[in-house]
Amino acid sequence: MEEVKKEMFLNVELQGKHRNRRTGSGGMLLGKVEKIGDALKGKIDLKEGDRIATLVSLSLTPLRIDEILAIRPDVDQVDIKGKAILFESGIYAKIPTDMPEKLALSALDVAGAPAQTAKLCQYGQTVVILGAGGKSGMLCCYEAKKRVGVTGKVIGIANSPKSTQRIKDLGFCDIVESAAGMTPVQVYEMVERLTNGKMADVTINCVNVPDQEMTAVLCTKDDGIVYFFSMATSFTKASLGAEGIGSDVNMIMGNGYTKGHAEFTLQELRESPELRKIFEELYA
Repeated sequence: MEEVKKEMFLNVELQGKHRNRRTGSGGMLLGKVEKIGDALKGKIDLKEGDRIATLVSLSLTPLRIDEILAIRPDVDQVDIKGKAILFESGIYAKIPTDMPEKLALSALDVAGAPAQTAKLCQYGQTVVILGAGGKSGMLCCYEAKKRVGVTGKVIGIANSPKSTQRIKDLGFCDIVESAAGMTPVQVYEMVERLTNGKMADVTINCVNVPDQEMTAVLCTKDDGIVYFFSMATSFTKASLGAEGIGSDVNMIMGNGYTKGHAEFTLQELRESPELRKIFEELYA
Protein backbone atom coordinates (compact mmCIF):
# COMPACT_ATOMS: atom_id res chain seq x y z
CA MET A 1 0.00 0.00 0.00
CA GLU A 2 2.94 2.34 0.60
CA GLU A 3 3.80 2.21 -3.09
CA VAL A 4 0.22 3.16 -3.97
CA LYS A 5 0.40 6.14 -1.61
CA LYS A 6 3.70 7.28 -3.12
CA GLU A 7 2.26 7.03 -6.63
CA MET A 8 -0.85 9.01 -5.70
CA PHE A 9 1.12 11.77 -4.01
CA LEU A 10 3.52 11.91 -6.97
CA ASN A 11 0.71 12.10 -9.52
CA VAL A 12 -0.87 15.05 -7.73
CA GLU A 13 2.46 16.75 -7.06
CA LEU A 14 3.50 16.57 -10.71
CA GLN A 15 0.16 17.36 -12.30
CA GLY A 16 -1.97 19.16 -9.73
CA LYS A 17 -4.65 16.52 -10.20
CA HIS A 18 -5.08 12.76 -9.81
CA ARG A 19 -4.34 11.56 -13.31
CA ASN A 20 -2.97 8.05 -13.74
CA ARG A 21 0.09 8.58 -15.88
CA ARG A 22 -0.29 5.17 -17.52
CA THR A 23 -4.00 5.10 -18.34
CA GLY A 24 -4.86 8.82 -18.33
CA SER A 25 -7.91 8.17 -16.13
CA GLY A 26 -8.52 9.52 -12.66
CA GLY A 27 -11.71 8.37 -10.98
CA MET A 28 -14.01 10.72 -9.07
CA LEU A 29 -14.44 12.03 -5.55
CA LEU A 30 -16.98 12.35 -2.77
CA GLY A 31 -16.75 15.27 -0.39
CA LYS A 32 -18.33 18.21 1.41
CA VAL A 33 -18.81 21.61 -0.21
CA GLU A 34 -16.62 24.02 1.74
CA LYS A 35 -17.23 27.19 -0.25
CA ILE A 36 -19.31 28.35 -3.22
CA GLY A 37 -18.05 31.21 -5.35
CA ASP A 38 -19.90 34.50 -4.90
CA ALA A 39 -21.02 34.55 -8.54
CA LEU A 40 -22.80 31.21 -8.10
CA LYS A 41 -24.37 31.57 -4.68
CA GLY A 42 -28.13 31.23 -4.91
CA LYS A 43 -27.95 30.24 -8.57
CA ILE A 44 -27.25 26.52 -8.16
CA ASP A 45 -28.91 23.75 -6.14
CA LEU A 46 -26.05 23.55 -3.64
CA LYS A 47 -25.22 25.10 -0.34
CA GLU A 48 -22.09 24.99 1.72
CA GLY A 49 -21.98 21.80 3.77
CA ASP A 50 -23.76 19.64 1.18
CA ARG A 51 -22.25 16.23 0.40
CA ILE A 52 -21.68 15.68 -3.30
CA ALA A 53 -19.99 13.32 -5.72
CA THR A 54 -18.15 15.04 -8.53
CA LEU A 55 -18.95 13.53 -11.90
CA VAL A 56 -15.92 15.11 -13.53
CA SER A 57 -12.87 12.88 -13.82
CA LEU A 58 -10.14 13.52 -11.27
CA SER A 59 -7.79 13.62 -14.24
CA LEU A 60 -9.29 17.09 -14.86
CA THR A 61 -9.96 18.27 -11.29
CA PRO A 62 -7.49 20.52 -9.43
CA LEU A 63 -6.67 18.54 -6.30
CA ARG A 64 -4.53 18.67 -3.18
CA ILE A 65 -3.94 15.60 -1.01
CA ASP A 66 -2.92 16.39 2.57
CA GLU A 67 -3.14 12.88 3.97
CA ILE A 68 -4.12 9.41 2.77
CA LEU A 69 -6.19 7.78 5.50
CA ALA A 70 -7.06 4.39 4.00
CA ILE A 71 -6.72 2.44 0.77
CA ARG A 72 -9.35 -0.18 -0.07
CA PRO A 73 -8.16 -1.97 -3.23
CA ASP A 74 -11.07 -4.42 -3.11
CA VAL A 75 -13.51 -1.59 -3.92
CA ASP A 76 -11.12 0.82 -5.71
CA GLN A 77 -11.63 3.57 -3.12
CA VAL A 78 -9.20 5.73 -1.15
CA ASP A 79 -10.01 7.91 1.87
CA ILE A 80 -8.03 11.15 2.00
CA LYS A 81 -7.88 14.55 3.63
CA GLY A 82 -7.56 17.21 0.99
CA LYS A 83 -9.26 19.82 -1.14
CA ALA A 84 -10.43 20.05 -4.74
CA ILE A 85 -11.90 22.71 -7.01
CA LEU A 86 -15.03 22.07 -9.06
CA PHE A 87 -15.50 24.66 -11.76
CA GLU A 88 -18.84 26.16 -12.76
CA SER A 89 -19.06 23.81 -15.75
CA GLY A 90 -18.28 20.75 -13.63
CA ILE A 91 -21.06 18.24 -13.15
CA TYR A 92 -21.92 16.69 -9.80
CA ALA A 93 -24.60 14.74 -7.96
CA LYS A 94 -25.92 15.29 -4.47
CA ILE A 95 -25.49 12.18 -2.37
CA PRO A 96 -28.93 10.57 -2.00
CA THR A 97 -30.39 10.05 1.45
CA ASP A 98 -31.80 6.58 0.75
CA MET A 99 -28.47 4.74 0.33
CA PRO A 100 -24.99 4.73 1.90
CA GLU A 101 -22.52 7.23 0.48
CA LYS A 102 -20.01 4.63 -0.67
CA LEU A 103 -22.75 2.66 -2.40
CA ALA A 104 -23.80 5.76 -4.33
CA LEU A 105 -20.17 6.58 -5.12
CA SER A 106 -19.49 3.13 -6.55
CA ALA A 107 -22.43 3.41 -8.94
CA LEU A 108 -21.85 7.04 -9.90
CA ASP A 109 -18.24 6.22 -10.80
CA VAL A 110 -19.50 4.29 -13.83
CA ALA A 111 -22.83 6.07 -14.40
CA GLY A 112 -22.09 6.81 -18.05
CA ALA A 113 -22.06 3.13 -19.00
CA PRO A 114 -25.65 2.05 -18.19
CA ALA A 115 -27.06 5.39 -19.35
CA GLN A 116 -25.34 5.01 -22.73
CA THR A 117 -26.48 1.38 -22.87
CA ALA A 118 -30.08 2.54 -22.54
CA LYS A 119 -29.60 4.83 -25.55
CA LEU A 120 -27.89 2.22 -27.73
CA CYS A 121 -29.92 -0.96 -27.13
CA GLN A 122 -33.28 -1.56 -28.79
CA TYR A 123 -36.03 -4.13 -28.57
CA GLY A 124 -35.17 -7.49 -30.13
CA GLN A 125 -31.44 -6.90 -30.48
CA THR A 126 -28.58 -9.19 -29.53
CA VAL A 127 -26.21 -7.46 -27.12
CA VAL A 128 -22.80 -8.73 -26.00
CA ILE A 129 -21.30 -7.28 -22.83
CA LEU A 130 -17.61 -7.89 -22.21
CA GLY A 131 -16.65 -7.70 -18.55
CA ALA A 132 -20.24 -8.46 -17.56
CA GLY A 133 -19.41 -9.38 -13.96
CA GLY A 134 -17.68 -6.11 -13.11
CA LYS A 135 -19.15 -2.92 -11.69
CA SER A 136 -20.09 -1.22 -14.96
CA GLY A 137 -20.80 -4.57 -16.60
CA MET A 138 -23.50 -5.55 -14.11
CA LEU A 139 -25.29 -2.22 -14.54
CA CYS A 140 -25.09 -2.53 -18.33
CA CYS A 141 -26.46 -6.09 -18.27
CA TYR A 142 -29.44 -4.97 -16.21
CA GLU A 143 -30.18 -2.05 -18.51
CA ALA A 144 -29.58 -3.99 -21.74
CA LYS A 145 -32.08 -6.67 -20.77
CA LYS A 146 -34.70 -4.03 -20.01
CA ARG A 147 -34.21 -2.56 -23.48
CA VAL A 148 -34.00 -5.67 -25.67
CA GLY A 149 -37.02 -7.34 -24.07
CA VAL A 150 -38.14 -10.93 -24.36
CA THR A 151 -37.32 -11.20 -28.06
CA GLY A 152 -33.79 -9.88 -27.61
CA LYS A 153 -30.75 -11.59 -26.17
CA VAL A 154 -28.10 -10.39 -23.73
CA ILE A 155 -24.86 -12.36 -23.72
CA GLY A 156 -22.62 -11.62 -20.75
CA ILE A 157 -18.96 -12.61 -21.00
CA ALA A 158 -16.86 -12.45 -17.85
CA ASN A 159 -13.17 -13.03 -17.29
CA SER A 160 -12.91 -14.91 -13.99
CA PRO A 161 -14.95 -17.76 -12.48
CA LYS A 162 -15.97 -15.47 -9.61
CA SER A 163 -17.31 -12.69 -11.83
CA THR A 164 -18.96 -15.25 -14.12
CA GLN A 165 -20.88 -16.76 -11.21
CA ARG A 166 -21.80 -13.31 -9.96
CA ILE A 167 -23.53 -12.28 -13.19
CA LYS A 168 -25.15 -15.72 -13.51
CA ASP A 169 -26.64 -15.36 -10.04
CA LEU A 170 -28.05 -11.93 -10.87
CA GLY A 171 -30.00 -13.39 -13.79
CA PHE A 172 -29.82 -10.33 -16.05
CA CYS A 173 -28.29 -12.17 -19.01
CA ASP A 174 -29.86 -14.78 -21.25
CA ILE A 175 -26.45 -16.43 -21.64
CA VAL A 176 -23.35 -16.11 -19.47
CA GLU A 177 -19.95 -17.43 -20.56
CA SER A 178 -16.45 -17.25 -19.11
CA ALA A 179 -13.48 -16.33 -21.27
CA ALA A 180 -10.25 -16.11 -19.29
CA GLY A 181 -7.98 -13.55 -20.89
CA MET A 182 -10.69 -12.47 -23.37
CA THR A 183 -8.52 -13.21 -26.42
CA PRO A 184 -10.12 -11.92 -29.65
CA VAL A 185 -10.33 -15.22 -31.51
CA GLN A 186 -11.58 -17.11 -28.44
CA VAL A 187 -14.41 -14.64 -27.83
CA TYR A 188 -15.23 -14.31 -31.53
CA GLU A 189 -15.70 -18.06 -31.86
CA MET A 190 -17.81 -18.11 -28.70
CA VAL A 191 -20.14 -15.34 -29.91
CA GLU A 192 -20.32 -16.85 -33.39
CA ARG A 193 -21.52 -20.10 -31.84
CA LEU A 194 -23.99 -18.44 -29.49
CA THR A 195 -25.55 -16.29 -32.23
CA ASN A 196 -25.47 -18.89 -35.04
CA GLY A 197 -23.05 -16.68 -36.93
CA LYS A 198 -25.18 -13.53 -36.79
CA MET A 199 -22.97 -11.78 -34.20
CA ALA A 200 -24.02 -8.88 -31.97
CA ASP A 201 -26.06 -5.83 -32.90
CA VAL A 202 -24.40 -3.99 -30.00
CA THR A 203 -21.21 -4.86 -28.13
CA ILE A 204 -20.35 -3.05 -24.92
CA ASN A 205 -16.76 -3.28 -23.69
CA CYS A 206 -16.47 -2.85 -19.91
CA VAL A 207 -13.13 -4.65 -19.60
CA ASN A 208 -10.76 -2.13 -18.07
CA VAL A 209 -7.50 -3.59 -19.39
CA PRO A 210 -5.61 -2.83 -22.62
CA ASP A 211 -5.84 -4.74 -25.90
CA GLN A 212 -9.57 -5.53 -25.83
CA GLU A 213 -10.39 -3.45 -28.91
CA MET A 214 -10.36 -6.28 -31.46
CA THR A 215 -12.30 -8.58 -29.14
CA ALA A 216 -15.20 -6.11 -29.19
CA VAL A 217 -14.97 -5.43 -32.92
CA LEU A 218 -14.93 -9.12 -33.85
CA CYS A 219 -18.07 -9.78 -31.78
CA THR A 220 -20.07 -7.24 -33.75
CA LYS A 221 -21.88 -7.57 -37.08
CA ASP A 222 -21.36 -5.11 -39.94
CA ASP A 223 -23.32 -1.90 -39.28
CA GLY A 224 -23.50 -2.88 -35.62
CA ILE A 225 -22.38 -0.68 -32.72
CA VAL A 226 -19.35 -1.10 -30.48
CA TYR A 227 -19.37 0.99 -27.32
CA PHE A 228 -15.96 1.22 -25.67
CA PHE A 229 -16.64 2.31 -22.09
CA SER A 230 -13.21 1.27 -20.84
CA MET A 231 -10.69 4.09 -20.46
CA ALA A 232 -7.99 1.59 -21.43
CA THR A 233 -9.26 1.70 -25.02
CA SER A 234 -6.84 2.79 -27.73
CA PHE A 235 -8.54 4.69 -30.54
CA THR A 236 -5.68 3.74 -32.87
CA LYS A 237 -5.99 0.02 -32.15
CA ALA A 238 -9.78 0.10 -32.49
CA SER A 239 -9.97 2.08 -35.71
CA LEU A 240 -7.01 0.57 -37.54
CA GLY A 241 -7.89 -2.91 -36.29
CA ALA A 242 -11.44 -2.66 -37.67
CA GLU A 243 -10.03 -1.39 -40.95
CA GLY A 244 -7.52 -4.21 -41.06
CA ILE A 245 -10.18 -6.94 -40.90
CA GLY A 246 -12.71 -5.12 -43.09
CA SER A 247 -15.22 -4.62 -40.29
CA ASP A 248 -17.84 -1.93 -40.97
CA VAL A 249 -18.88 -1.29 -37.38
CA ASN A 250 -19.87 1.99 -35.77
CA MET A 251 -17.57 2.70 -32.85
CA ILE A 252 -18.42 4.94 -29.91
CA MET A 253 -15.62 5.91 -27.57
CA GLY A 254 -16.72 5.94 -23.96
CA ASN A 255 -18.04 9.25 -22.76
CA GLY A 256 -18.46 9.16 -19.00
CA TYR A 257 -21.29 11.65 -19.30
CA THR A 258 -24.74 11.54 -20.83
CA LYS A 259 -27.66 13.69 -19.73
CA GLY A 260 -29.26 12.47 -16.52
CA HIS A 261 -26.77 9.63 -16.09
CA ALA A 262 -26.34 10.05 -12.33
CA GLU A 263 -30.00 9.81 -11.36
CA PHE A 264 -30.51 7.17 -14.04
CA THR A 265 -27.90 4.87 -12.51
CA LEU A 266 -28.96 5.41 -8.91
CA GLN A 267 -32.49 4.52 -9.98
CA GLU A 268 -31.23 1.14 -11.19
CA LEU A 269 -30.11 0.37 -7.64
CA ARG A 270 -33.55 1.36 -6.39
CA GLU A 271 -35.37 -0.74 -9.02
CA SER A 272 -33.38 -3.93 -8.57
CA PRO A 273 -32.99 -5.37 -5.04
CA GLU A 274 -30.60 -7.99 -6.44
CA LEU A 275 -28.35 -5.37 -8.00
CA ARG A 276 -28.37 -3.20 -4.91
CA LYS A 277 -27.56 -6.17 -2.68
CA ILE A 278 -24.50 -7.18 -4.67
CA PHE A 279 -23.28 -3.56 -4.84
CA GLU A 280 -23.69 -3.23 -1.09
CA GLU A 281 -21.77 -6.45 -0.50
CA LEU A 282 -18.94 -5.48 -2.86
CA TYR A 283 -18.62 -1.72 -2.59
CA ALA A 284 -20.55 -0.12 0.30
